[in-house]
Amino acid sequence: MRFDLSPSDGVPLYLQLIRRIQYEIAAGRLQPGEQLPSVRKLSEQLVVNPNTVVRAYRELEREGNLITRPGAGVYVSDTAPQLSRREQHARLVGEVDALLAHASDLEVGLEELLQLVRLRWRKGFGARSGGSEG
Repeated sequence: MRFDLSPSDGVPLYLQLIRRIQYEIAAGRLQPGEQLPSVRKLSEQLVVNPNTVVRAYRELEREGNLITRPGAGVYVSDTAPQLSRREQHARLVGEVDALLAHASDLEVGLEELLQLVRLRWRKGFGARSGGSEG
């Protein structure tokens, strides 16, 4: 599992990491009982201070999403909330609506937006989800 963070996002990195892990759990890509990378490994992968990962993991554990097993690592909790396919679709619709609003604000037409989406999909997003280009 790869977590990408954006330092220029304006959102603290630990919050970005929390949201990403929560989303992966809710979407079912991180399953109950699945082990997450160690703090050291994930901080190296993300090129962030280990304290950033510790803070995110601690918050996720406090919320019941993760469980730390001393000496064994960090795991997705059996009680972590997962979204139904319908809930996943509803969230995606909201994000698509936001994207369309941003494109409209920037006066980007549908064809240009679709080209951009296809380009980004080919650059790795499609491979990550196992989906087709459609």
